[in-house]
Amino acid sequence: MMSTAAPLTTAFAEAIIGSDPRRDLAAMEAARTAVIDFLACAIAGARDRTTGILAAAVGAVLPGDAILIGSARRTDPLVAAVVNGYAGHVLDYDDVHASVRGHPTTVIVPALLALSAERQFSAETLLASYVVGLEAMARLGLSLGSKHYENGFHATATLGTIGAAAAICHLTGASVQETAVALGVAATQSSGLRLQFGYDVKPYHAGMVARSGLLSARLATAGFGGAPDFLDNPVGFHSAYSFGAERPSAVTDNWGGPWQIVAPGLTLKAYPCCTASHPVASLGIDLNREGLRADAIETITFTYPPGADAALVVSKPTNGIEARFSPEYVFAAALIDGALRLDHFDDQPVQPALMALAERASRRHDQNAARMSSDPNTRFVILDITLKDGGTITRRFDGLPGLTDPLEKFRNATAEDSAFTDIPSLVRSMSSRADLHRLVALLSQDAIKNHI
Repeated sequence: MMSTAAPLTTAFAEAIIGSDPRRDLAAMEAARTAVIDFLACAIAGARDRTTGILAAAVGAVLPGDAILIGSARRTDPLVAAVVNGYAGHVLDYDDVHASVRGHPTTVIVPALLALSAERQFSAETLLASYVVGLEAMARLGLSLGSKHYENGFHATATLGTIGAAAAICHLTGASVQETAVALGVAATQSSGLRLQFGYDVKPYHAGMVARSGLLSARLATAGFGGAPDFLDNPVGFHSAYSFGAERPSAVTDNWGGPWQIVAPGLTLKAYPCCTASHPVASLGIDLNREGLRADAIETITFTYPPGADAALVVSKPTNGIEARFSPEYVFAAALIDGALRLDHFDDQPVQPALMALAERASRRHDQNAARMSSDPNTRFVILDITLKDGGTITRRFDGLPGLTDPLEKFRNATAEDSAFTDIPSLVRSMSSRADLHRLVALLSQDAIKNHI
């Protein structure tokens, strides 16, 4: 038994191990939807040039039985976790969760898929462990407060390694003691800085921590020693990462009631760019449909609540990767082209016509508004446009746009490749070991042999 000197860590580990979300139909259905969305992103991301670079660098040629999504090649599970996590996040098209302030699925699912090469378990078990890993990741996000992200940490990375470890411990039936150690091993690897936004390292964070979470659980269940009190220790996780804004009780209070995947739930991205830019994307598309032309615009101003554009670290991008984090560019592309496509955010130089409009945009903050937090009600953007003829346009968007059904996104992201056509319907119904085995077989078809 664990020492009573670590009551919060113990309670967290007990919640992780004792959970059974299979009883919650809404949670399991949300998990299926999230997996379909993730696989759309990962299959498309597997085709990205940099995914091939990463795969070669981390040793995808190593022997093993774990799949690389979109490739017939098999490799070591730890390598697969890195590459598949990266592929899922490289296009910045994957889901986000308000409590995390980051991307949970691209961290947790690759770790679970990698484990399927070593252990036999059912598709339903994978989905349930994913729900638990997301719950752990989201609860930690709530407990840290907003300063963690605003001071420069990328929460996908810092929380993801713990979420992935929690999912693996749940799936493998680790003991409470083993789980507490695994979470501590994961926490000591929590890293990732927002200064990497706009670079290849940002999606590497997702792969990095998928691997770290899997390894942490492996080590702990093998008898590797580590501190069992990462949440209770005076120099533990909250002390190091919360900057005085922590709410430790949020880690376990009302655990699973409802599950975080149900409420507040995931936001499935409609656009392949940073989530914080999505409101201006929707406004731009709407104005395009209304007939507004770029050459009629004199100036553009975006007004955010304090902290809401913290992730939007680029104002004048030079290429599409940087442009994912530029609301100025996102709005220009949405208004001029009436849509946002993957090719708006590739590694090619930005289009001069789009930048000509983007350079007319500026940002400000409404200091009287509530600081943006995990509460979706604190997120908004106000768009003010001054026209060359002296007229003005004002629009406001509250919250985030998103998708309820990722099927069309899946078709577009996979270029309607017949090799992957059956995946969404399979994920919607999969339950058994045989179902998971079939999913793995579909994902490991050699559709991108020129990239990996």
